[in-house]
Order: sequence, then structure tokens, then C-alpha cells
Amino acid sequence: MNELVGNHRDLPDWLPEGASRYLAHTEAGQSIRNLARLAGVHASTVLRQVRRMETRRDDPLVDGALNALAETLQNATPTRRAGDNKKDPDHMTQHPDNQSETLPDTATLTREACRVLPRLCETGAVLAVAEQMEKAVVVRDTGVGGAGARTAVVDRAIARAMALQDWISCAEPGRISRYRITAAGRGALAQMLAQGENRARDQQDNGFAEAQAGFSGAPVGDTANGTPSRPRRTRYNAAESPLSALARRKDRDGQPFLDAELVQAGERLREDFELSQMGPRVAQNWDNFLTSGTGGSHGAGGLDGSSLARDRMVRALGDLGQGLGDVALRCCCYLEGLEVAEKRLGWSARSGKIVLRIALQRLRQHYEGLSGPDRMIG
Repeated sequence: MNELVGNHRDLPDWLPEGASRYLAHTEAGQSIRNLARLAGVHASTVLRQVRRMETRRDDPLVDGALNALAETLQNATPTRRAGDNKKDPDHMTQHPDNQSETLPDTATLTREACRVLPRLCETGAVLAVAEQMEKAVVVRDTGVGGAGARTAVVDRAIARAMALQDWISCAEPGRISRYRITAAGRGALAQMLAQGENRARDQQDNGFAEAQAGFSGAPVGDTANGTPSRPRRTRYNAAESPLSALARRKDRDGQPFLDAELVQAGERLREDFELSQMGPRVAQNWDNFLTSGTGGSHGAGGLDGSSLARDRMVRALGDLGQGLGDVALRCCCYLEGLEVAEKRLGWSARSGKIVLRIALQRLRQHYEGLSGPDRMIG
């Protein structure tokens, strides 16, 4: 649909039809009738799309996304003549914060959506977006004393794109806006996961050994015994993490098998894992780090958020050591179920949950022993 706004290459390919026509009308100055003629639809259809998009500007993420797109068009368009048919630029709501932030391309949006949307599928999960903050966070209600567990960190540009795609919505925007996944978001997630599975299956069937990258970003070779195995695809319930399911189980005394503090420790490791993937791509293999018994190269670069997160991951996994670190990495970060983790590690059935609880207890002690900036996330 980008041809409606002048075929600008800087505009993302995933731009929804309604947003494209809205920008063509408000920024490129094209009339409703002309847009309808180009699209082969009735003028009332385009008018409804434009009005709906204008109404959606009450959403701060949608408004920010449209501002970023409008600025992209303005920067790519020569100086306008005084008689150009275009609405007053004051018509566009202005936000000084992150106004020039560009929206992601299709590949980046797909990758981040497959990371974030499953977290929003969890019971009680919301995406919290605060004013003047560069990052948004996914927070899940643990149901224990009103405490919430932070399960993911999201770039504002990604959050804006997901809101513009109508994958997330906010009922009551405010200083801290809380977004929940929509039916359209669940459908888009299912489609993206299915496409990823099909690509992985095609690569496996065609013997593309050099392209054995898991769709979720986890390593695909099992190096627990020092030798790579056949490519694998991490499978898990997109509605929740393995820790959430295990926390609902009861021990012999009727108490939760994993208490809230242990779940939070696992989520803390998961958050550092996801933050470490947000920076420039590095040759990081956490499996090799664990099974080789050495720290290896963990892509230390500048002191940005992803480098600091990798350093925290190295210290945490090094404190856990082999065995405990393996099960924590697989269940907390790769989101593998206990049965899958037991099989890959060569453990007996039903032994994984005991080792995982010991690993989480050790992990909680590790985080409690940190001080100063090391206690911070992000």
C-alpha cells in the first residue's frame, strides 16, 4: 500500500492498509476520491478507514507510530509549496519524546513479535508503557500478594508497530498505559509461529545444515554430550512459560512446588536472556558455555544494555555451574518443558523438577547477593 504515499522506500512493508491511506490523505494531500479510485473501492470505505485511524490516535503508541511515519514522509519529501493540498501540520499530534524514532522493518517486527506476544498470552500479562521511557515492559500478575513479575522488555518502536497493527490495545491510556493482546494479535502470533515451523521443517528436509537456527532464537544443536545433534525446534505452550505451569503444582504438604520468589528468579534470568538478544548479533552459544565449563566469548562490546545483560547471564550461569545451569537455561530461557529438558540432558524421568527447584533456589541466592547496579535490570 506504500504506493499511495508516493512509494517511499523508508516506509515499512507491514504498514496496515488503513494507516497507509490515512497518511496518504493527511500527509501526501491525496483526496479521498483519488485514494478510492487507486484502490478500486468506494470512497466511503476510505473515509471510514481515515476516520477510524484518526480516532485511534487517542492511543499513545498509535499516535507515536503515525508521528514517526509522518516525519519519515516529511524528511523524504522536498519543500512543499504554499498551495499544496495538505492539512495543517499542527493537525498531527506532536510528541517531542522519541519523535524521530524509526519503526522496525518486517523481519525485526516478526522476530520481536514472536518473542513478546507469547508473554502477553500469559494469564494476567500486560504491556506497561510509561511516558518519557524508551522501553516498555511486559508484567504478569503472579497472584501472590499483588506482586507482578516482569517477563520481557520491549523497544518502544516495536510496541508502536504492534499497536498500529492492532495486535495490542489499551482501554484506558494514561501516564502509564497498559496494553493487552487482542484477538488479532493472537491470530497473527499463531500464523507467524506456523510459518516459522514450516521454514524450519523445509530446512531440515532439504538438508540446510548451515541454516539450523531455531525460530525462537534458541540454539538448535544439542551439545550436552559435546557433539551436535540433529536440528531441533523448541516447542512450548504459547499461553504460558514452563515455570508458570510448575508453580501451580503442589508438593506433598499442599504448598506450591515453586513459590513466587523462585519464579521471579527464573523470570529475572529470562529477562537478561532476552535483553542480551536485543543488541547487535554476536556469536553467542550458551550451550557451549555450560557444557565446556568455561566462560568462552560472550560478545562483550560497549557497555550497552545487551552487553550488560550478557555479563549478568555469564555470572549467573557460572554461579550455577553445570547441571543446575543447564536446566535453568533450558526451562527459564529456552522455555523447554521438563520432559524435553530431561531427555536432552539424559536424566531420568521426573528428576528435572527437583533439579530445577534447586537451581532456582541457588539462582535466588545469587541475585540476593548482588549489590549496587548489578541488582538493576535493563
